[in-house]
Amino acid sequence: MNTLVKVVRYHLVSRAQYVLLPVGVTAFAFLVNLVIFAIVPTPQAGSFSGGLVTLYIFLFVSGVLSVTMSLPFGFTLGLSRRSYYLGTILLVLVLGAVYSLGITVLQAVEGAVGGWGLSLHFFRIPWFLDGAWYLTWLTSFVLLVLVFVYGMWFGLVYRRWDVTGLVVFIATQVVVLLAAALITTWVEAWPAIGDFFTTLTALGLTAVLAAIAAALALGGFTTMRRVTV
Repeated sequence: MNTLVKVVRYHLVSRAQYVLLPVGVTAFAFLVNLVIFAIVPTPQAGSFSGGLVTLYIFLFVSGVLSVTMSLPFGFTLGLSRRSYYLGTILLVLVLGAVYSLGITVLQAVEGAVGGWGLSLHFFRIPWFLDGAWYLTWLTSFVLLVLVFVYGMWFGLVYRRWDVTGLVVFIATQVVVLLAAALITTWVEAWPAIGDFFTTLTALGLTAVLAAIAAALALGGFTTMRRVTV
């Protein structure tokens, strides 16, 4: 565990990557939305901006950078592949917990002050992040971890197979999605899938996302075992 904590501390030397940029850009997006909502009339019930997605995008980018930029020097420090990977996972668990707590608190404040006095719902997303505070925290936490480990896998594929491998990796995902869509059409399963998602609760979706995050983390760990720098 001490080694994993050292990996976390090693990453956090680059505070701009993991703290300043994600928080700063999200705060900037929030301020932009405040200005827009102050100028443009909004419905009395308020509107959802969707600007919170900037935080998740930056966590994805941080996941990519955590292995494309920081991994070589980590190896020179004597870190094993296993320790580096698990330590990075520990990092995102901590970041996800903290950022999700911030979203939950700001969502509560947003509701208490009537959408910042402008009927602006920045930290609340309909259905997805729109329930009890603990569900908001859990769902946001799972999604933040998911996008980070997904970004890590992209970075590891690039480290192991360069640009060619990355293109093949992306193309493979596209082909798999297309094949799944064709098979679903062929067996006429779209109504069943529609029924599944229309009856799925936010907690149920969180469980699905958690399973996907675990699969992505396992895929990244498998790729990490043969990464060279």
